[in-house]
Amino acid sequence: MKTGLSALLLLLTLPFSLMAEERVVSIGGDITEIIYALDAQQTLVARDSTSQQPALALKLPDVGYMRQLNAEGILSMKPTLVIASELAKPSLALQQVSQAGVKVVMVTGTPSLHAIHEKIATVAKALNRPEQGRELEAKVDRQLAGVTGKPLPVKVLYILNHSGMKTMAAGTQTAADGAIQAAGLINAMGAIPHYQPLTQEGIVASAPQLVVIGKEGLQAMGDDAAIWSLPGLALTPAGKHHNLLVVDEMALLGFGLKTPEAVAKLRKAAEAIAE
Repeated sequence: MKTGLSALLLLLTLPFSLMAEERVVSIGGDITEIIYALDAQQTLVARDSTSQQPALALKLPDVGYMRQLNAEGILSMKPTLVIASELAKPSLALQQVSQAGVKVVMVTGTPSLHAIHEKIATVAKALNRPEQGRELEAKVDRQLAGVTGKPLPVKVLYILNHSGMKTMAAGTQTAADGAIQAAGLINAMGAIPHYQPLTQEGIVASAPQLVVIGKEGLQAMGDDAAIWSLPGLALTPAGKHHNLLVVDEMALLGFGLKTPEAVAKLRKAAEAIAE
């Protein structure tokens, strides 16, 4: 009897957070992948639409696109914790979630391979998975060892093509620019900021040697022929030799666990052109 009473008193002295079951909403495909890699997926109750991997995540409720969030959709999942990329928009939605009493943890959105470590550390701390976090960081270190950022003078044009949008070229201050630089290559559109609509003059002047596009973007355009029919592209070195690399866009631009492998693939394609 005395033993049982002591156990009850001990239980009552535990912090509420340790007794309560965490309900996590993940905003960002890179963040969701890390949560699964930390073996903390049992806490997830919802994710955003960019969270496509692993496939099991698709079974979770979708709270919408990370750049078009609304507080009502997130709060309807009754979360205790929201882990969100700092790229998530609008910030007002996350402020409203926080004001409703839900803890919101922001994760860096810096488009850099070095940011992967910070993302893992932030998510691991939020989910109280320090040991799993260290193991995952060590795994990423091994992957990064296979990536070389040694300068290679190959000009790359990254084309962004999402449904409902004009076909865009990736300039500076974009995730695509970060990926190209991480591979040691030259962004053909390095003279313009952000994502800009493609123009014939711009494409010809940029003279890319390699064109890169996401799988879904290419599917939306139809096929490879649609790429080379873009105004001016046939006049460039990439167009003349049909140098095209189709990538997993989230893997390359998400700067998550799959990014080191995706950057290495980009580098390998450029090296084949430089030979």
